Amino acid sequence: MNNNHKPTTDTAAPTLKRRGFLGGLLAAAAGGALATIATPGQAAARAEVALDRAKWAARNHEMVAQMIAEHGKLAAGYQSSKRPYAVFDWDNTSIMNDCEEALLMHQINTLSFKLTPAEFSAITRQNVPPGPFSKDFKNAAGEVVDLEAICADLDADYAFLYANYKGMAGSKSLEEVSATPEFQDFRAKLYYLYEAVNDTHGVAVGYPWVIYFFANMSVAEVSALAEASNDAALGAALTKVKYTSPAQRPGRAGVVSVSHFHGIRLCTEIATLMDALRRNGIDVYVCTASLEEVVAVFATHPKYGYHVSRDNIIGLRLERNGQVLRNAYLKDWPLTWGPGKTVAIRQVLVAQKGYGPLFVAGDSDGDYDMLRDFPETRYGFIVNRMKNGKIGELSKLAAEQINAGRPRFLLQGRQESTGNWLPAEASIKYGKTAPQLLTS
Repeated sequence: MNNNHKPTTDTAAPTLKRRGFLGGLLAAAAGGALATIATPGQAAARAEVALDRAKWAARNHEMVAQMIAEHGKLAAGYQSSKRPYAVFDWDNTSIMNDCEEALLMHQINTLSFKLTPAEFSAITRQNVPPGPFSKDFKNAAGEVVDLEAICADLDADYAFLYANYKGMAGSKSLEEVSATPEFQDFRAKLYYLYEAVNDTHGVAVGYPWVIYFFANMSVAEVSALAEASNDAALGAALTKVKYTSPAQRPGRAGVVSVSHFHGIRLCTEIATLMDALRRNGIDVYVCTASLEEVVAVFATHPKYGYHVSRDNIIGLRLERNGQVLRNAYLKDWPLTWGPGKTVAIRQVLVAQKGYGPLFVAGDSDGDYDMLRDFPETRYGFIVNRMKNGKIGELSKLAAEQINAGRPRFLLQGRQESTGNWLPAEASIKYGKTAPQLLTS
């Protein structure tokens, strides 16, 4: 999952004012990548590593190609027994948008749950502190929504759907039950609850909570569901949709509204970078705040083009009964978000190899720690989402280092309406037309 907490807010981290950088820096980055002049040696190195030019900011491409040439298998001093490695975040770094959030909406829309009403009811409340959510989570009447009220409404909705949908205990088709006010209430309120839990109580509560809904599914069933969700999202338009619960079914929580950013896009530049790294003797890993099995489908399946080894995926983990997932987070395994990503990398990779990653890529607060914690890291590479908070601090450093000969952080622009990278450090936010280097 995408780390900030995700969709469109920056409430998980303090807002910082952006001062003290050159106005000309903004103009240059907004107008396109800053010009770089490759020396003959740099040009040869870039050709040698064969890193696709695509839509990279020109300077970023030059720097990363040079890094591969200096540390890859053709470099003097390269040791095959001490292979360098790179670590990538997944959601909103390796792809556009968030595959775990897309899967939650797909799971809701297809009613893909293997839970009795009693099990579903327990999971909606599992490890979530009781009481009202933050003041941002109000109903249409302006009242702050509380956990028990919205869970009571979801209990009633799910009991109806369970009794009527033929995929559960009933006889009606998905099309038939999807037309009911109970389903429309269920969709709006369950996704609203996901947002409310994360933004009120933080990802330490919310990220394990949302994957508990896979309880009683086998790994194969979750993988098949994730693949179907990926394919649907790749074929869908990139658009923000507002869902409002039916007025005729206010329940205890009242009428609520929530938005979901539909659609996912592959990132050609990340896929070809991963390929270039592997061809040059640099291993590729993914460290994600989504369920490990969910990201593994995307990162490993040949049809998506990333070709990451399954053993190289590090993410959230659930307890299992054999191959069946349980609604319990794996004991003694870190939450792979923020500081937990650094803990997991040290526990899985540094403990085995004896050194940290050469290259780390991320996009949000959940990646802040791993982007900066390892002295061996040549570049912390930031997909520019113009965020505040901790990632905003690193983005500002990257902006200040655009003219530096050996920067520590690189900032890469993207256009959110298409999901494509831009050949610049600045990005264009969804619904906007002007490129922007940093959040105002």
